[in-house]
Amino acid sequence: MTESKKNKIKCAVVGLGHIGKRHADMIKAHDDCVLSAVVDVEETAIEKYEEPSFSSLTDLIASTIEVDVICIATPNSLHANQAVEALLAGIHVVIEKPIALSTEDCNRIIEAADKHNKKVFCVMQNRYSAPVQWLKQLLDSKALGDIYQVHMNCFWNRDERYYNGKTWHGTAEVDGGTLYTQFSHYIDLLYWLFGDVEEIHAKFDNYNHKGSIEFEDSAIISFGFVNGGAGTLNYSTSIWDKNMESSMIVIGEHGTVKLGGQYMQEVEYCHMKDNSALEEINNTGLSIAGYTGAKANHWYVIQNVVDVLSGDREVATSVHEGKKIVNIIEQIYALKK
Repeated sequence: MTESKKNKIKCAVVGLGHIGKRHADMIKAHDDCVLSAVVDVEETAIEKYEEPSFSSLTDLIASTIEVDVICIATPNSLHANQAVEALLAGIHVVIEKPIALSTEDCNRIIEAADKHNKKVFCVMQNRYSAPVQWLKQLLDSKALGDIYQVHMNCFWNRDERYYNGKTWHGTAEVDGGTLYTQFSHYIDLLYWLFGDVEEIHAKFDNYNHKGSIEFEDSAIISFGFVNGGAGTLNYSTSIWDKNMESSMIVIGEHGTVKLGGQYMQEVEYCHMKDNSALEEINNTGLSIAGYTGAKANHWYVIQNVVDVLSGDREVATSVHEGKKIVNIIEQIYALKK
């Protein structure tokens, strides 16, 4: 091993689907990281990589390859067991959303991390978008005053093109549900920006996926914030042909803001008592390894790994925050019963 590679953070990616490939690309593009190995059950997925490859995480851990961090981007139901296996082997983990499909499994991850003093990085990359960062600053500075209402709308397309063929998407046991696979990022933003929720009410429907998925494709959810104010989350994967939007309207004592676009990447409306705050937004987009816009935000996740393991920063999205998002989704889905 060359001296330059020896000093880099050695990473492996488990699961080389759409998002796992993005993790691998971001690692390879980062000056302080090296992709040491890849893991996937499909030979056609791993044959595209020059790095050492394995068909299971167990085989990777049993090998002589040195790994500091394992990025887990496998189907949802595998996240917890694979995270625990890596942590018990003394390896830090990056876990794609959701970190697990139950609070109980989240607790197993926390216990393994604490036992071996290892870090768990939860992937919630939408926190890094410029409009969201700007809104966070507004809220922290109280520029909007008391928050009265928050309305989140997520209207996407997931049709037969997404569910046809060999896929785990749509299964209750492996996928978990629309909130886990599609919209947990937006549950995270509500929690990160406005705090915990209470008094949850929900109405669920499956409009046009009855032969494709084992759970809802749409819902209307209302709740109160423990810190004050009320909110709604309206979501659907029944939008015809293509994604429509992910948007958030914040109604406050001193102003109203709307973030919109397909992935909440734009400030669509801003009218505040101090409107000069709009000038503070930095919307310079990243372009990393061919990824742009929201798709490039995984770069910040890898950068946080580098910063934390170098001793410069704290974990940006902690395992306890990841657990809280799972818990909120559990509370919402409990209303189906």
